[in-house]
Amino acid sequence: MNRRPTLLAALALTAAAALTLSACGSDDDTPAKDKDTIAGADTGDKKSPSPSETPSDSGSRPKIAFPADAKNVFEGGETGDPTKDAVLADSASGVNSVDEAIFEGNTDTEALGFYNADKALSSAITYVQRYIDANDTWIGETRYFDREVTLKGARKAYVTYCSDESKSYIKNKKTGKVDKSPATSNSYVLYNAALTKNAEGVWQTTDVVSKRGAKECQP
Repeated sequence: MNRRPTLLAALALTAAAALTLSACGSDDDTPAKDKDTIAGADTGDKKSPSPSETPSDSGSRPKIAFPADAKNVFEGGETGDPTKDAVLADSASGVNSVDEAIFEGNTDTEALGFYNADKALSSAITYVQRYIDANDTWIGETRYFDREVTLKGARKAYVTYCSDESKSYIKNKKTGKVDKSPATSNSYVLYNAALTKNAEGVWQTTDVVSKRGAKECQP
């Protein structure tokens, strides 16, 4: 089951060669309600902390919480390089912030604008709004793996990673219906993200390119 049709539009990243973006074009901007994505819990459900909340060493960062029946799992994250680890942590929080906005049914959450900026933020808002308009959310588990960081100077970084959405499902909040269509190759997505370190030291996601059905991410 594929939860994310296209989180963000295809954007030109300056590290295209380093990230092999030639293999990643962006997907069509398909609405979340197409059910070829995942589902979630009603915003009224009791929430539990996300498995990839903001790093504990930054108390001023907004907390991110998920409903009890939805979870993002991020593999890796400890490279041995403190800078790369910080990039991966904030990249994961950026992903979580988008999902939290879906659960909340609100494009003005604190975390969404904290971890995302520029084109990534505007595209994320549009993406979340599609869920809101369709009265959809998602449930289940999405796994993020093969996460790699390329640093470009002191304030720019690029992250590539895969997602496995085969165990996450779209849920309509009004009817309670969950779309549990069988997983396909489109349940696996390759992402390339650009991040910029802001004045507060947060690695904000600014651009994203995605490729659904990427062979690199399939088992």
